[in-house]
Amino acid sequence: MLTARRRAAAVAAAVLSGTLLLASCGESDSGSSDAKTLTLWHYEAPESAMGQAWNEAIKEFEKTHPGVKVRYEEKGFEQIQKTAPMVLNSDDAPDLMEYNKGNATAGLLSKQGLLTDMTAEVEKRGWDKLIAPSVRTTSQYDAKGVMGSGNWYGVPNYAEYTMVYYNKDLFKKYGIAEPKTLDDLTKAMDTFVGKGITPLANAGAEYPAQQYLYQLALSKADRSWVDSYELYKGKTDFHDPAWTYAAETFADWVKKGYIAKSSSGTKAEDAGVAFMSGKNPIFFSGSWWFGRFKEEIKFDWGTFLWPDSKMTLGSGGNLWVVPKGAKNKDLAYDFIDITMKKKYQNLLGNKGGVPVAADASAITDEQSKALIENFNTLSANDGLAFYPDWPVPGFYDVLVSETQKLITGKATPDAYLDALQKAYDDGVPQ
Repeated sequence: MLTARRRAAAVAAAVLSGTLLLASCGESDSGSSDAKTLTLWHYEAPESAMGQAWNEAIKEFEKTHPGVKVRYEEKGFEQIQKTAPMVLNSDDAPDLMEYNKGNATAGLLSKQGLLTDMTAEVEKRGWDKLIAPSVRTTSQYDAKGVMGSGNWYGVPNYAEYTMVYYNKDLFKKYGIAEPKTLDDLTKAMDTFVGKGITPLANAGAEYPAQQYLYQLALSKADRSWVDSYELYKGKTDFHDPAWTYAAETFADWVKKGYIAKSSSGTKAEDAGVAFMSGKNPIFFSGSWWFGRFKEEIKFDWGTFLWPDSKMTLGSGGNLWVVPKGAKNKDLAYDFIDITMKKKYQNLLGNKGGVPVAADASAITDEQSKALIENFNTLSANDGLAFYPDWPVPGFYDVLVSETQKLITGKATPDAYLDALQKAYDDGVPQ
């Protein structure tokens, strides 16, 4: 899923390349003992939980691999997203890369033969034992590039999920208790509108607009509904009760002033900043914001899972993938292995990330404990429902443009659902 990390991609690259950009190239033989360089691409900000944990992992890697250096190359999320197929089919492919998960991204590359099948390595190193079934779904792809079964083409060392962030100070100021039900949340939003405050931070030009809508649908759905939509295990009808409720409720929320019409043209960064500045008291988004909020927000804030829903958006995090043409695959596997160690999983957890294999007793930060406990609750209840843009290539752009029309009133809920149905049906692999 697209995240706020792109904001910091250039900063991350500048900082990390300044400290980690090192010299010589390795030999071309995969895993050869005289290889000198592990070329690594990732787009996490240096202050993020993943950025900090991986920076420390790089230090251990170089310490335990004398004569081998890590070359971090400047890449941004959008750059990797758009150019990966071309680059991975050339001699310029890195040894290890962070890449987006799902049918439309990692699944598509696996089907095109651009990623290494890591199944044997995953089993040999025991990574499959560390990653819960609900998290590993996005690691495995079949011959059609559909996630959930087949070979391992990626390994996540963190997870992510969406939640409601709320401004405790503003809630207290207006005498509003933390919502426990959707009715409570609706009443809270009515109170804010009555005070001239737009309650929901939103962005229509990227996410989270379509994520609000998908979450509304999830509150009326079950696992079989998700599997039909995401994994093609049944027919998806965008005019079913769940999707219809979501589109009609979202449009109604715009009319009631819960969501600003002007947000149709704003981006995720704008929505996050609006929440951090205190402009909007509620923001529904992912755990990838958590670490940044801990660092930058000055008011008292908290989180809760979307009320009256057993499922929410979420999955394993973006994947470590090894390009088919990687020159030093064994070194890439060694680096992944380090990021899966308790030391770095615990570090990731204490810095505001959601680790997949941490020692729970080692997480000492109270906010981070709550973050991880909520994830564990979702994971144990099979509550991770992936993301709305995953099923078919290009669907993200369709969701963005059509949801913008719903925000501005240029499309009715019925027309909106018609457009999604056509794009979805056209993209489902035959």
